[in-house]
Amino acid sequence: MKQPRNWLRRFAIALIVLLLIFFMMRWFEHAQVYHPSRIMACTGTELGRPVEDVLFKSTDGTELNGWFFPATTNSPRVSLVVLLCHGNAGNISHRLEMCQALLATGVNVFAFDYRGYGRSQGHPSEQGTYLDGIAAQQWLQNKGFAAGNILVYGESLGGGVGAELAVRGLAGGLILQSTFTSMPDIGAEFFPWLPVRWLGTIHYNTFSKLPRITVPVMVMHSRRDGLIGFHHGEKNFAAANEPKLFCELKGGHNDSMLDQEGFIAGIEKFLRLIEASKGQTVGAQK
Repeated sequence: MKQPRNWLRRFAIALIVLLLIFFMMRWFEHAQVYHPSRIMACTGTELGRPVEDVLFKSTDGTELNGWFFPATTNSPRVSLVVLLCHGNAGNISHRLEMCQALLATGVNVFAFDYRGYGRSQGHPSEQGTYLDGIAAQQWLQNKGFAAGNILVYGESLGGGVGAELAVRGLAGGLILQSTFTSMPDIGAEFFPWLPVRWLGTIHYNTFSKLPRITVPVMVMHSRRDGLIGFHHGEKNFAAANEPKLFCELKGGHNDSMLDQEGFIAGIEKFLRLIEASKGQTVGAQK
């Protein structure tokens, strides 16, 4: 009678150990992917131009926060808006310089925080960030922007969110800045001794979505990116359909504003591609 009891005890211990390993792996994966900050470094007013502090809800009821910067009234690009999907760290208050550079091209800009970032409620997850991106796009449509005039800018991890919006037909153009091909790909590079591709549950598989995206795409990447290698940008660009552009950035992964003039020139070139695809001849704001 003692032997069956010992067997059941050993089985229960093994099951508990396996469950602990599973939950530790999930915690480790989540901790590697998401680095949100609740501390706002600024208010958005520092640019010295109008800004709307927006509260809106995702489809699952999670309250989100964003900043809407309207284009200058006389801008010929007043009908275009860039939806900024930021990277995995910080919050929108750390992207003010990026917003300023985008605004310099004469477009509107809407930067929002995913759940768990900044003043947005909840906790981040892959599906959650997709829902948040869809909600931000819907907010812009409710404001009067046509879906074809909403250009999604994905910074790093935000490229995965942007690709999801584009493949759903919710974008008129897609910019991938310093974006990986997929989370398992980058995870396998960081942790080659772990079976990342088998155990990973967070995917953001931009590479697999690009062949199904039919709107104009621009890939922006630096050869000096020490976090997400240049080859990720090259592979994403190769997978994208025409019309497409490649803009080579300078500096490291977090240095997209190092050469602001070159950055703005790249965005300007993409906007002209967008306008050409619409049969428009809109000039840039001076």
